[in-house]
Amino acid sequence: MAPRATRSAPASNGAAAKKRKTDTAAHASFDEDIINRIVNTRSKQRYLKSQSVALIGAGFSGGQPKGGVDQGPTVLFNEGNLVSQIKELEWEVEVEDHFPQMEHLKPNHEDTYGILKNVEYTSKVTHRIHDSVKKACEDGKLALTIGGDHSIAIGTVSGSLAVHKNIGLIWVDAHGDINTPEVTTSGNLHGCPVAFVSGLAGEVPPFNTWLKPEFDLSRIVYIGLRDLDGPEKKIIRDNNIKAFSMHEVDKWGIGRVVDAAVKYLYETAPDTKEHPCERDEDGNKLCPIHLSFDVDGLDPSVAPATGTPVRGGLTFREGHYIMEALHQTGSLVAVDITEVNPELGTVMERQTTISIGCSLVRSVLGEGLLY
Repeated sequence: MAPRATRSAPASNGAAAKKRKTDTAAHASFDEDIINRIVNTRSKQRYLKSQSVALIGAGFSGGQPKGGVDQGPTVLFNEGNLVSQIKELEWEVEVEDHFPQMEHLKPNHEDTYGILKNVEYTSKVTHRIHDSVKKACEDGKLALTIGGDHSIAIGTVSGSLAVHKNIGLIWVDAHGDINTPEVTTSGNLHGCPVAFVSGLAGEVPPFNTWLKPEFDLSRIVYIGLRDLDGPEKKIIRDNNIKAFSMHEVDKWGIGRVVDAAVKYLYETAPDTKEHPCERDEDGNKLCPIHLSFDVDGLDPSVAPATGTPVRGGLTFREGHYIMEALHQTGSLVAVDITEVNPELGTVMERQTTISIGCSLVRSVLGEGLLY
C-alpha cells in the first residue's frame, strides 16, 4: 500500500540546520537591537529653546459640578512640593502668579447658553489659560498646566496650536470629552473641550469672541477610553478619529499603543512651506506633541480622588509609561494634568492621588527608572 500523502514534505537535515541558524541569528539581532535601544539618559526636547518649564496653574472647577478640583494646582504645588521636584530634574521653573484662583472671573448673573453651564465663566478662564500657554510656547518653554477640570484644555490646546500649527495631540482619558452643545446631556463643559477647539461645537458666545476653532480632528489620538456617550462614539466614527480604548491597550499593550500613536501623528503631520516639519536623521517627519492627561484615565485604584472615576483603567505603570515614552520622543511642547480633586475620597485616597499627580509630572519631565 502506498504511504499516505502528507501536507508538506519533511525538511532535510541540511535545510533544518539552515533554518535553526537563521532563527538564531534573527534572535540575536533582536536581542542586540533591544539592548542598544535601552534609554538611560533624559531626552532633549527639540522644540524648546531651553530646559525650562512654564508652570501654569489652572485652579478651575466650573466645567463640572464638584468642588475641590479647583484646589488641585495649589495642593500639588504646596503639599506635593512640585516646584522642588521639577528642579531636582534640572529644569528651570517659571511659576505664573503662584497658581492664582479663578473665582473673581465668575459672573454674578445667570451663566448658561442653552443646556451649557458656566459658559461665560469658562470662557474667561480658558481665554486666560490660552494666553499663558501661548506665551510659554512662544518663549520656547514647556507649557505645563495643572488643573482644574478638563475644560481648561479649551485654553491649553488652542494656546499651543496658536504657536505650533502642525501640533499633534495625545489625549489620555476615560472619556472622549467631545460632546457638542446639541448632544451633551449634562451641559458640563469638561465633557466638551475637544468639540470646542475643533469647531464641532459651533458658535458659542462668548467663546466666539476669542477662540479660533482650528484644531484638525485628524491630529488627535485618544488613549484609555472606556466611558463614552453614544453620540461621542458616533462623532469619533464619523470623523475617523484615532482612538485606543482600553480594549486596544489590553490587546496590544501600552508600548505598542504609544508607539502607534506617535508614529501616526508624525506621519500625518502637515508639512507646508509656511509651517515645515522638522525631520529626523533618516528624513522622517516629526511634529510637536501636546499631551493632555486626565487622571481618571488611570484606574480608580491608582488615582481615586477624581470626579468621574471609571473602573478598568490604566495601571500605575501604564500611566507612567505613557509619560516616559512621550518624554523620550523629544517632541513635547505642552502638557496638561487635570481632574485631581483633593476634596474627594479618604485621607489616604487623597494623598495617593496627589502623589500620582506629582509622579506623572516627574516622569514626563524625564525621570526614568534607570536615571
